Amino acid sequence: MSGSRNRITAITRRKLFDSISLAGTGWSGRLQEPDFLGRIYDLSSLPSMDKRYDDAYGDIWQHRVNNYDWEDDWVFSDSRFNLAHGDDAAVLAFLAEMLHPLVRSDESEVGTLLSGFNEALARDGYQLYASDWISGHAIYGWRRLDAFHGSAPELRLTERPLTDSAVLGEHLKRIRTTLAEDPAAAISSCKNLLESLFKIILDGSERAYGTSEDLPRLYRKVADLLALNAESVPTSARASQTSQQILRTLVTTVSSLAELRNELGIGHGQTSRSAALARHARLALNATVTVAEFVLDTWQVRIESGGLEKAPASKS
Repeated sequence: MSGSRNRITAITRRKLFDSISLAGTGWSGRLQEPDFLGRIYDLSSLPSMDKRYDDAYGDIWQHRVNNYDWEDDWVFSDSRFNLAHGDDAAVLAFLAEMLHPLVRSDESEVGTLLSGFNEALARDGYQLYASDWISGHAIYGWRRLDAFHGSAPELRLTERPLTDSAVLGEHLKRIRTTLAEDPAAAISSCKNLLESLFKIILDGSERAYGTSEDLPRLYRKVADLLALNAESVPTSARASQTSQQILRTLVTTVSSLAELRNELGIGHGQTSRSAALARHARLALNATVTVAEFVLDTWQVRIESGGLEKAPASKS
């Protein structure tokens, strides 16, 4: 969760602090302000601005709890916490703590704050995300967007045989949105993306499939159509054994994604909460992108070489 120094600009910091102040959002939530700050800083080691008190805890308690004679946004300009000019980690830790379930119990309020924080932070390459869970409530950490493998999968949908990629784009959007906050939903969306892709390809060549056919069966039909079976590789071709192994691995990957969705995804009326974690969702996402890219590339090559007719408008 570590952040580098000062990627969060003064403009972004001001926008974040102003949004908190103007909305009248109590940054300490249900906690007294010195108790909130004590969760992030060792207040006993920070100096008091009031000579009557020995440390920061004493003067904050006096001026924000007893007398209430400091402005509500005092913390954003206090040099002891250096939120306006210090390391990114200080700002990110402060914002993440505002979302902690001990600080805020209203999940709707947490969701609104999270959305606003991430909209501002994204401009400087950061994101707050659910890094852990406790008693069903998210604990938030932070990460660099450009350092997170799989947060924005590079699945190219343009310049493809697709005449309408909207449904695949919708699946990708759901995956990006739920990857950390709801990994079970992200896993299910990965499976749904491949299922939609396989049906689009089969529709494009007017190949029949049953409405109840599962993902592995749909893939086998696509593999037959695109000659993706291991047996289609001539034994005389260079690296034929490797090519055959890769094609067999694709079959295994598709089957494993379907099983992962059944075990950890949503659906089928589970009686217990999914054990899916963000790392499981990232694994499903990266496997999905690998399969989809290869299938789309092969489909495009088959059409351009004249082996298949160009697909008509998608039924999806």
